[in-house]
Amino acid sequence: MSAVVVFDSNYGNTERVAEAIAAGIGGATTVSVARLDPANLQADLLVVGSPINGWRPTAAMQKFLAGFGAAQLAGTRAAAFDTRVRLFIHGDAAGKISRALENAGATIVARPRGFIVKGTEGPLLDGELEAATAWGRSIAAEVARTA
Repeated sequence: MSAVVVFDSNYGNTERVAEAIAAGIGGATTVSVARLDPANLQADLLVVGSPINGWRPTAAMQKFLAGFGAAQLAGTRAAAFDTRVRLFIHGDAAGKISRALENAGATIVARPRGFIVKGTEGPLLDGELEAATAWGRSIAAEVARTA
């Protein structure tokens, strides 16, 4: 199974979460959204994440997601995550990413997941990297179970 974890990161927190998710999946590649053209993306499993920026994914992530054609991700399994500050109302980048992946034809294999940072610049709350690794393992298990 080829697996790619695509991320955008403002302060490094989302990148660290992406790396932990990739470690949990096992053998997954991490790549910054700035270095990837959606037209050239090929993966059996695609996990995409962004910090919440203005109640939504970053502008770079929105541009990346808009680059997928209809049904381009047919046959690809996918999941989405974000990094966020714990507030009563915080926005939902992961849900928006998940819907964009599904609209491009991907099969969503996990509920969108948020990972908590202590403030705008972080750091991540204690235990979030371990939670990200566990989430990656659960995604890999779901993909294997439904293969």
